[in-house]
Amino acid sequence: MSSSTPINRRALFRMGAGVGLSLAAAPLLAACGDGGTTAKAEAKSASLLPDTAVRNIGLKPDLAGTAAGVPQGYFSYPAKPLRATKGTPLKGAKPISATMETFSPPPPARGKNAAWQEIEKLLGGQVNITAVPADDYGTKFSTMVASDSLPDLFMYPEVGGVDNKAAFLQAKCADLTPYLAGDRIKDYPNLAAIPKGAWQAAIFGGKLYGIPIARTGTGGAGFYRHDLFEEVGVTDLAQISDLDRFVEVCRELTRPKKDQYAIIAGATTMLAMSAGAPYYWRLDAKTGKFTTDLETPEYRKAVETARELYKAGCFYPGTLQMSGAQKAQYTDMFKNGKGAYVYDGMPTYLAPGVGYIASMKAIDKKYDPRPFVPFGKDAIAWMDNVKLENTHVKQASGDRVKEILALADFAASPFGSEEYTLINYGVEGEDFTRDAKGNPALTKQGTQDVTVPWKFMASAVPAIFSADSEQGVRHVHDAFTKMIPIMEQDPTLQYSSPTWDSKGSGSLYTFKQDALKDIIAGRKPMSAYDQLVKDYLAKGGEQARGEFEDAFQKGKK
Repeated sequence: MSSSTPINRRALFRMGAGVGLSLAAAPLLAACGDGGTTAKAEAKSASLLPDTAVRNIGLKPDLAGTAAGVPQGYFSYPAKPLRATKGTPLKGAKPISATMETFSPPPPARGKNAAWQEIEKLLGGQVNITAVPADDYGTKFSTMVASDSLPDLFMYPEVGGVDNKAAFLQAKCADLTPYLAGDRIKDYPNLAAIPKGAWQAAIFGGKLYGIPIARTGTGGAGFYRHDLFEEVGVTDLAQISDLDRFVEVCRELTRPKKDQYAIIAGATTMLAMSAGAPYYWRLDAKTGKFTTDLETPEYRKAVETARELYKAGCFYPGTLQMSGAQKAQYTDMFKNGKGAYVYDGMPTYLAPGVGYIASMKAIDKKYDPRPFVPFGKDAIAWMDNVKLENTHVKQASGDRVKEILALADFAASPFGSEEYTLINYGVEGEDFTRDAKGNPALTKQGTQDVTVPWKFMASAVPAIFSADSEQGVRHVHDAFTKMIPIMEQDPTLQYSSPTWDSKGSGSLYTFKQDALKDIIAGRKPMSAYDQLVKDYLAKGGEQARGEFEDAFQKGKK
């Protein structure tokens, strides 16, 4: 994956994932047969969606959230966390097995993990978790599918998976519609706080199969050094009127003699949003016509602008070629003052100790990193971060499915709850202590204990919080306040395309990224863009378009 081209929501949180899973999964899917399990294009029925509601366990935020999706903001952590679940939801249940990916080192086993032990006390049951490094998770999933050894609860791979996803889910996973659709979700109030957009992405084959790991709708537009932009006269991003003006600013920000450049790695995603280009697809609601991002003049303009910036020397040398697996390397370059802009996901901004606020203030107090917001009269925000992924429940009896859903509801407990505290900070006095402001500070043991991936079983929209910077919380809240109102709905959440489900974030995505990298870097002329569009459509884009349009027409009937 090229960091110079648009990075989708999955890449915001991963360092890489396995692909090519369809080959290993083929024997199982072939055994499923076709007929009723054949994936079909369809409009997703609203009747399958849960009744969602804002979750309030009694905490008052410092910065209010909105019904449109702006998260709540907190300047301090509650002194006395409140319960978000009742009793011991797994009392009497047999041990539940769960396999999740992780972006952290392997956690200590239950016997040496105080947080794990305390969580199971609250649950009243045992949860056997296998934490698989993100780089290896695709291979692990492929093996589980091929050997028919799926656990009770598992995370679907972020990139890749099986060719016929609807068939796989129907053959091997529990249909959650009877438990969660409509007001049936009332037994799981933390899951009910997951937005409808995320639930839409969990519908396959006319049934609700997934439990979303919800995010903030948009992953943001990257980060910039406000102090450097001020030096060239930009005190507010609203002063950047269009892409041409941004190029002028970047030329001024590029200072090779100081080993400082305007852009680290890439900016195409941000440029595309500023130009008003769609996220993957644009739908004409009157005609039902779907258009790929590559086919739009706005996206082409964004690529032309990225190419112009590269030719002008505005990219830090060598970073254009860096892959997603090298994200830590190129984001560290930004943190160390080598550039004025970098594209990364919003959740990394306030990460304790390693986030942009904390790490850059430790290097130089004058560094002022802030979330970037798309600029210009045509700017939109992409709905590219509705969810990290879905988790799925293996087929089981009704009572067993309810037990597993109770575990997912526990994992989705909101900020400031006792459950959230245990999952994210562990046991007070052992895994964390309180700082002078009363905020949790992880101990050395705590940094290890909390790496168990409970939070990847399910999650509602995360709150904005930082123990390091009240101003940082305000910056993030302000960015979302500006971006959520201009966020374009992703039409693919309402309609399903089997081809897009299997290729959109896999082979088609990789093909597009590689081709764009060559064009932006000047290894191929801009005229190669036209051939890219043709090849992209031939490799599955056209088929996906037809399926989406067929689904649209079915939805009208």
